[in-house]
Amino acid sequence: MDAPPSHHEEEDDDDQLFLDESDIIEEVPFDEEDLPDADDEAVSDAEILEEPENDDSVHVFTGHTGELYTVACSPTDATLVATGGGDDKGFLWKIGRGDWAFELQGHKDSVCSLAFSTDGQLLASGSLDGIVQIWDIQSENLKCSFEGLGGGIEWISWHPRGHLVLAGSEDCTVWMWNADKGSCLQTFSGHGGSVTCGDFTPDGKLVCTGSDDATLRIWDPKSGENIHVVRGHPYHTEGLTCMAISSDSTRALTASKDGSLHIVNITTGKVVSSLVSHSDSIECVSFAPSHGPSSFWAATGGMDRKLVIWDLQHSMPRSTCEHEDGVTCLTWLGASNYLATGCVDGKVRLWDGRSGDCIRTFSGHASAIQTLSVSANRNFLVSASIDETARVFEIAEFL
Repeated sequence: MDAPPSHHEEEDDDDQLFLDESDIIEEVPFDEEDLPDADDEAVSDAEILEEPENDDSVHVFTGHTGELYTVACSPTDATLVATGGGDDKGFLWKIGRGDWAFELQGHKDSVCSLAFSTDGQLLASGSLDGIVQIWDIQSENLKCSFEGLGGGIEWISWHPRGHLVLAGSEDCTVWMWNADKGSCLQTFSGHGGSVTCGDFTPDGKLVCTGSDDATLRIWDPKSGENIHVVRGHPYHTEGLTCMAISSDSTRALTASKDGSLHIVNITTGKVVSSLVSHSDSIECVSFAPSHGPSSFWAATGGMDRKLVIWDLQHSMPRSTCEHEDGVTCLTWLGASNYLATGCVDGKVRLWDGRSGDCIRTFSGHASAIQTLSVSANRNFLVSASIDETARVFEIAEFL
């Protein structure tokens, strides 16, 4: 004999609710593709910050529809700015001219590197599609394109006195082209990892490149010869993230994911000094302007939330400047003793290099700052952020 239904089962049956067609008020169609994915909602807290209460910027460029990765100010036109981002686009635009922008068309992946030639006549754009495009600023025309690299472009740099352009790639190579003739002059091969940083020396005679393979290589740009390879103890144990070259072309300051900093004599290829302070990946380095007491200073910023201003004569920190989050980028403000940092917290901060004091904090961005650039007349500081905007801050009063 079957057991009688329990008291709870009887209550559940009595409480069941049924709808018929007369109870339908309205039918609303929907597309399953419009429903949110769980992955879309699981966005990192580090990427989305609260909307800032204040916006200290004097101009905002909103032409991009993706994260911004790079910004460059023209060295000759105080209002002209170039930006590139994850929307596969680059733009030229002008400070104070919200009605004008020129799109750098043609890239098929994120535009992650931009650089003006020293005379301001040309702009190079590099993308993760492995293509470098050269733009004529006056005519706003594409002058030429360089292809053939087997990986995305990591960085671009121009020769200090000519239209030779240098680019490092994820495919472990570095290429040098003549932008006027549209021809390849040299391919530098030897690194065993992505070439993450590099530049001509200021005298234009040598090329220095750093790689994820934890080495620095020094090259002769004319012959392509690899003059020195710096690696092993006491050098970096992990990949290089950034580098700077002194104005007299004698020293390279290199930084790494392992938090180490080393100064290398470019002539001999020997490590001459190791700077100890950072405890996490170093994201940005720069020698101070080459005049007065500050000519013996350098600045470094890292994910340990620190900006360190160094006394290079004694290989010691002058100041350690704490931030709320990781320091992603820095730049000295012209020939002054002031510098600016961009931070994961979305803030841009100005610092007095002599005292180490923060003299101004600029708000406006809603997410991490990726890079900074100073206008030709030193009146403006431009920041690019993963919040899809570039912002312009006025700095003339601090110089």
